[in-house]
Amino acid sequence: MSDSTEIPPIDLVIADKSPLVQTALASLFGDNKRFHLVAVCADGERFMEAVDRLAFTIGVIGWDMPYLHGRGVLEALRERPDGPRLVVYSGNGSVDVPRQVMNLGGAGFCSKSEPPEKLIETVLAVSEGRMMFPFIDVHRAVDDPLAGLTAREHELLASLAGGRTNAQIAADMDISLNTVKFHLKNLYSKLTVHNRAQAVACYLNARGSEG
Repeated sequence: MSDSTEIPPIDLVIADKSPLVQTALASLFGDNKRFHLVAVCADGERFMEAVDRLAFTIGVIGWDMPYLHGRGVLEALRERPDGPRLVVYSGNGSVDVPRQVMNLGGAGFCSKSEPPEKLIETVLAVSEGRMMFPFIDVHRAVDDPLAGLTAREHELLASLAGGRTNAQIAADMDISLNTVKFHLKNLYSKLTVHNRAQAVACYLNARGSEG
């Protein structure tokens, strides 16, 4: 006779841009009897397709993903009270990302720098209805996408908003064109945008909200 008090496994879907991370998480959760791994996705769009097609209670998603990033997934699910609870699992170094996740209705955040056991602990807590986040300064409750940028990135963003080209920025900052491109890539990732125009719009919106 089976134990009627046995807890059913937690239905889970994973989304991450890295095939290596996908494989590692599939192994981490797939080998654990407390979880039922429903699907593994490579980006946010595929994850949203899984939300429409499959039944699951927890999603573990990346923050920086192609096609639809973590912020976009959270925004898409805010109006769906029957949707899965989301844990963002990210290597993004911006200290502002966990706060953005919380403000957007996410249930938890775990850094990829943490040991795997921490992610397991986070997902289990979220499945029980708890919120799991690192320390967040509640006095910074306003969602400021620029809060996590370095001084160099703030300078770069201001240059973009001023209409400076990559070559002009390189000359202004006395750095190579390749270094400018490297900084831009990191900047776009932190702002979860895809191009110069979106970065400038983000900058102007944030500055406008301060006035």
